[in-house]
Amino acid sequence: MTESAEKRSAFIVDVLTEEFGASMALDPAAFRRKFRKMAASPFAFYRGSASLFYADQRGDFADDRFLDERTSRVWIHGDLHAENFGTYMNADGQLVFNVNDFDEAYVGPFSWDLKRFAASVALLGYAKALSDEVIGDLVTGFARSYLTELRAIAAGGDDAIGSITLDNADGVLRRVLQQARLNTRVELLAAQTTIDNYDRRFSLGDGVFEIDDETRERVCAAYEAYLETRPDSAPRLRPVAARIKDVVLRKGVGIGSAGLPSYNLLLEGHTQALENDVILYMKQAQVPAVARHIDDERVRGYFRHQGHRTAESQRALQAYADPWLGFTELDGAGQLVAEVSPYAADLDWSDVNEPEELAGVLADLGRAVARMHSVADDESSHDLVDYSTEEAIVAVVDADPDGFVGHLLDFAHAYGLRAREDHQLFVDLFRNGRLPGL
Repeated sequence: MTESAEKRSAFIVDVLTEEFGASMALDPAAFRRKFRKMAASPFAFYRGSASLFYADQRGDFADDRFLDERTSRVWIHGDLHAENFGTYMNADGQLVFNVNDFDEAYVGPFSWDLKRFAASVALLGYAKALSDEVIGDLVTGFARSYLTELRAIAAGGDDAIGSITLDNADGVLRRVLQQARLNTRVELLAAQTTIDNYDRRFSLGDGVFEIDDETRERVCAAYEAYLETRPDSAPRLRPVAARIKDVVLRKGVGIGSAGLPSYNLLLEGHTQALENDVILYMKQAQVPAVARHIDDERVRGYFRHQGHRTAESQRALQAYADPWLGFTELDGAGQLVAEVSPYAADLDWSDVNEPEELAGVLADLGRAVARMHSVADDESSHDLVDYSTEEAIVAVVDADPDGFVGHLLDFAHAYGLRAREDHQLFVDLFRNGRLPGL
């Protein structure tokens, strides 16, 4: 290994140890599973190493002339990559295709979201054996679509396309929405529960475990506190609807949640008919990777705990969010609570391979990201960002729009290469036992 590779390897170890060290000590087996998933490909490594990405934004990728006092304080997704998009049913009962998974959301530089996404496009394109020229065209199309939509929103919204729904989606994204529309609550309940003595209970196995009476009592108490945090716009629960029928522990939930406890709660639906039952998850929230690199006490002090941060961030970034979305505390740790929705469907990139089709999807995603960045501003119910984010971003970028697109393009190529090289270093570190605690 060359001296530069050895130095970079040591840096990767330091960053991953700082980010995950305490959790690895509690559950090393969970992190061995996580790291084996990350070892599978450069993209999988990139997904699981947001902490490394943000450490680099404070290092040799720190130059960003498009940031000022306001554009450095935008509510951002925090882990914006190509696989964090999918469908959800909004509070108005409309199926929407948009950004999802807000576990890493925070307030920070808007361009960090765009850079993280652009580099993920480079990795996705490389995995599909696309040329650097084609990858560049895809990133450019995404960036220009983002700016076009953001300008339209800033100008009053008359020319903005808005949310991606069945009313305006076409091609790949329309197929994803149509597939989500075919899903049913009955199918979800059948997959996760069983009928026992004329009532519904969770099925056990495959990472789903029973809990003891003491744990159930604590979870139920946390649930009662959560009910007070549902948004004011959420439908009022009928007398039967808040009753807990069953609680189970879930392990091994997602590449980013290694070692974190998660509970599923089965609730009586809005009637006593069994097909109306609702499944919620209560998941321990964690410090977002980006927060370690933003020194702003106004942001840090705004949140009661990480569960509060995650719920407030999702409400800030996702228009008409899940009416079940809320937060609570369990054993002193902040928890995010939300519905396990039957209408969630992710975009499967293995079905999108040709440049023309990819270009259309990425243009739509550019508009979705612009919409996300514009939601949480002076017109929202949140006072952490109290100015128009779309106007602030447009003012900075329109001073040199071509330079901004070129800036993202250069970053995508450079960091895509960096991530591919880091992936190989990571695999060698992991397989040779050089990651402490595993």
